Amino acid sequence: MAVLDPWVECFFVGALQMRCSVVTDRSTGDTIIIDGGSEPQRLISWIDHFEGRGPDWSNGPHDQATADDEGLGPRKVVALVNTHAHFDHSGHIPDLLQHYPVKWYLHPDDTYLQSLAQSSARRWGFDAPTPAIADEPLISGQTMDFGALSLSILHTPGHTLGGCCLKLVVADGADHLFVGDTLFAGSVGRTDLPDTGGDFDVLAASIHNQLWPLEGDTIVYPGHGPLTTIGHERATNPFVGEGAGPGGLYGRGKYA
Repeated sequence: MAVLDPWVECFFVGALQMRCSVVTDRSTGDTIIIDGGSEPQRLISWIDHFEGRGPDWSNGPHDQATADDEGLGPRKVVALVNTHAHFDHSGHIPDLLQHYPVKWYLHPDDTYLQSLAQSSARRWGFDAPTPAIADEPLISGQTMDFGALSLSILHTPGHTLGGCCLKLVVADGADHLFVGDTLFAGSVGRTDLPDTGGDFDVLAASIHNQLWPLEGDTIVYPGHGPLTTIGHERATNPFVGEGAGPGGLYGRGKYA
């Protein structure tokens, strides 16, 4: 089901500046948090009360007065959804679940990786709570409903075994695609991280088969770095774009 004029906020959280996306249906206030991996209190304070340090990018109101002027009611978080289970994306999901009594969704192929979230964070010098266990699986090839919001689930392994891209169909504009670390502006996700199942050939095939057929104006929300579009990356990405050749550029990718 397409959504009309979704309200999207992007927060760069944690030391690795991972993009957490908060998506709200303006008509109902139903809200999902995509990749709530760090700074949970920052997210909670803003979503609930417009308090504290807000988003780094938003197409919606920046304070309660503006929200009131636009006729937007209180927001209700209805689900937590993850593109994959690297600790910077999923490490602090338990803190969000403690505040929001909702279900958390993750592709089952990343269940083992999620079990390592705390130990992986410590290996990088960060603290994280005991890892959360997903309540529900993301199901590849299906459109899943989260309150008034629907996401098409595209399984795109290669960065991790269970990596997924989440497509929000927009009725009055370009669709939004939340890609985690599958694709970046001018790069792709790393395939050399331990216990992850990374494989460049698999990642390239995921992008070619699942992402390049999408509309060129689809807005891409990567897990790190700036926004881009499918059309731009399809034409210019040096790793997997049209000019990269059949093998592309093998390597780590630009971002972690």
